[in-house]
Amino acid sequence: MAKNATAGLDRILTLELVRVTERAAVAAARLRGRGDEKAADQVAVDAMRSELNRLPIRGTVVIGEGERDEAPMLYIGEEVGSGDGPKVDIALDPLEGTTICAKNLPNSLAVIAIAEKGSLLYAPDVYMEKIAVGPGYPAGVVDIDAPAIENIENLARAKGVPVNEITACILDRPRHARLIEAVRATGASIRLIGDGDVAGVIHTTDPDETGIDIYLGTGGAPEGVLAAAALRCIGGQMQGRLQLNTEEKVVRAAKMGISDPNKIYRIEEMAKGDVLFAATGVTDGNLLAGVKFNRDSVQTHTIVMRSSSKTVREIKARHQDLEKF
Repeated sequence: MAKNATAGLDRILTLELVRVTERAAVAAARLRGRGDEKAADQVAVDAMRSELNRLPIRGTVVIGEGERDEAPMLYIGEEVGSGDGPKVDIALDPLEGTTICAKNLPNSLAVIAIAEKGSLLYAPDVYMEKIAVGPGYPAGVVDIDAPAIENIENLARAKGVPVNEITACILDRPRHARLIEAVRATGASIRLIGDGDVAGVIHTTDPDETGIDIYLGTGGAPEGVLAAAALRCIGGQMQGRLQLNTEEKVVRAAKMGISDPNKIYRIEEMAKGDVLFAATGVTDGNLLAGVKFNRDSVQTHTIVMRSSSKTVREIKARHQDLEKF
């Protein structure tokens, strides 16, 4: 294994991470469509934590199920791993899209990212305003403080297409009513999603396949850090700003070292250094196929990436040892 953090993460961990998201995805998939979000999330958490503790790392959860007083396990600050190997930061969402899973809708995932110690944004579980595009555009093509029309027009110009060929992905929430109106006023189209904004951001990296060019709006800060980790590996641009709109949230953030509540975080500030990212499909989606249960096997579909090598692997696995799940 890696001898120290400065040497980067051992590439063996890339494939080890796949087992972590596979176990969580399979556990959650057994409760697809059952209407019980809490139960699906809990089995995913249990499975992910169990597999994480097998990894040869000294890991600290910096983005997890919540803060210490909100989550019994995989809480922010919890230490996981075997206790051997490199010290790492961990960002995770054992079940990204709990409602999606409960309703058996597309794009529910089990997601994790690890990076060298001190490399992932240590932030409270609050909302984050986000904007993201995929790779291949000039730096600064979009800006979180710019009006929607300016961002859409700049992106269309950079892509070499008319505005009406741009599609924005936005969470379908009442808080986004004005944003949705502003985007539609430009002539661009919108893909509204009920949940799952990690997948929404990742979809911007392959618009020919997903039909999504830009992600806009406010979602969870944990999902923002996970999405930034993925973009560090694939390529793209992203900016985020924590929504610390109450004194209580400002105080919580300050305890985590955040002194400027209005700071705009760029992708390299949310996920820097050597980053590994893995996601396994729970339900079928644009990015990954969901878990399939056969009579004598279980099939999973995972994407695993590393920032230092810019390697993206898709792993379609058939598991015949059903007892391991």
